[in-house]
Amino acid sequence: MKNGPVFFLGLLAAIGISWAGIVLGSHLQLSSLAPYYDETVSDVFPPRMGGIAARGQLVYADLGCAACHTQQVRRPDFGSDKDRGWGERQSVARDYIYQARPQLGASRIGPDLATYGARMAQTSDAADRVYSFLYTGSATHPGYKFLFETEPVVGQVSGKALKLAGAATPGAGQQVVPSERAQSLVAYLLSLNHGFQYPEAVPYTAPAQQAAPAAKGPIPEQHPVTPVPAAAPDEKKNQEQPKK
Repeated sequence: MKNGPVFFLGLLAAIGISWAGIVLGSHLQLSSLAPYYDETVSDVFPPRMGGIAARGQLVYADLGCAACHTQQVRRPDFGSDKDRGWGERQSVARDYIYQARPQLGASRIGPDLATYGARMAQTSDAADRVYSFLYTGSATHPGYKFLFETEPVVGQVSGKALKLAGAATPGAGQQVVPSERAQSLVAYLLSLNHGFQYPEAVPYTAPAQQAAPAAKGPIPEQHPVTPVPAAAPDEKKNQEQPKK
């Protein structure tokens, strides 16, 4: 093919321009995002993730949780995430500025977890409930018993021991305690709270449309109305008197 080199260079240029537009363009647009300072509470959002929670994100990624869970709340006109209780506003890029590996997810076999920590904060035993769920699992969620250790009770039962019931109850003199990976994972899950109302998270509202102009057409013919003259006072009086 005579124009082979030209075709190859054109193809390479097309790929390079596309890559630059998508990757570099997005990086230049989002890399300058900074935390939002709220003067009313004198604090910045989002807060930095703690050390144990940051390690928990690595455990979350290692277990492949993003294959069944997302961490991105959709806007109100693009789903029913708000009705499901998964978030009060849509997720925005600023929510992820402190995450080296945002776990956006690809499918929703399980619920969205972007505000999981905020939802669980409404219960006093949030950590215990999450530990028990991770250990026992459910009909639609596998149990991760390998994240826990069964050990004998020495003296008193450990404060970290799981409060299990039924078939999951350990044997006599035994207790189930979370490993360091389990503690990191639970700390990460309970830290998820995309709830602060950033200015860019406010849904766009289209301006009200102006009234449509009147339909064009022939102007109807208008006939002048001749006013009826009022009767003079004497004539009106004579008209009112009956004839004899």
